[in-house]
This record gives sequence, C-alpha cells and structure tokens, in this order.
Amino acid sequence: MAKDRFHDAVRIALEKERWTITADPYELSVGDIDFEIDLAAEMLAAERAGEKIAVEIKSFIGRSSVSEFHTALGQFINYQFALEEFEPERKLYLAVPESIHNSFFQRRFVRSVIERTQIRLLVYDEKREVIIQWL
Repeated sequence: MAKDRFHDAVRIALEKERWTITADPYELSVGDIDFEIDLAAEMLAAERAGEKIAVEIKSFIGRSSVSEFHTALGQFINYQFALEEFEPERKLYLAVPESIHNSFFQRRFVRSVIERTQIRLLVYDEKREVIIQWL
C-alpha cells in the first residue's frame, strides 16, 4: 500500500514529541482479514510510559474532501474494531492536516460524525512537521 503524502511529516512530528515508532506500517490480522494502519507508536517517557497508539494518516488533497472523509471514516471504523479485538489497549487516531481540520472538519455534519463515532484526531502541520492538537 502506498504511503500517504504526509506520512513522513507525521512520523517526524510524533518523534519530536518523544513517541517511539514501533511499526511502519502496523500490520494486524483479524480472522482472514489483513489490515495495515500507517503507524504504531509507544510512549516510553516516564510520565506516559506504556501508552500505545496507532495512527492512520490522511492528507485530504484529492478533489473531494467528502469522498476522502468517507474513505477515512470507513478505514477508521474497521481499524478500530480490529484493534479492539487484537490490541484493545492501543488507541487509534486519525491524523489530518491543520488546514483541513480548520475548514472541512468544522462543518456541522463532519463535527457530528466525529463526535458520534468517537474518532480521535491528531491535527498536524505538514510543513513544520509538528502536531498541533490531540483531540
């Protein structure tokens, strides 16, 4: 599977926050279905030691943000169910660029879907390679 355009920027941003990348990509199988989440990371710093995350990275650079949102939502839900079965302590995040979060993700319907499906967001700045917000 091809890496997202901003994959490396998100990886660097996580490393700047002292996350240790443990898989790139993070592969897991549930029954006869194989999944590939973009990144897995673990926090080793004392105050948050042992915290584990998986991150699905999206760039939203295509022609239709709505179409990309449909795809991201479907992937997130599938990955969440797979993680609950395979590694329930690992928290899943959807990584989105700050510009998309500040525009498309502020639309009422999108906010409602995010809230109702309890999607965790990681908002990043792809140019500065930093994480802006954990939501």
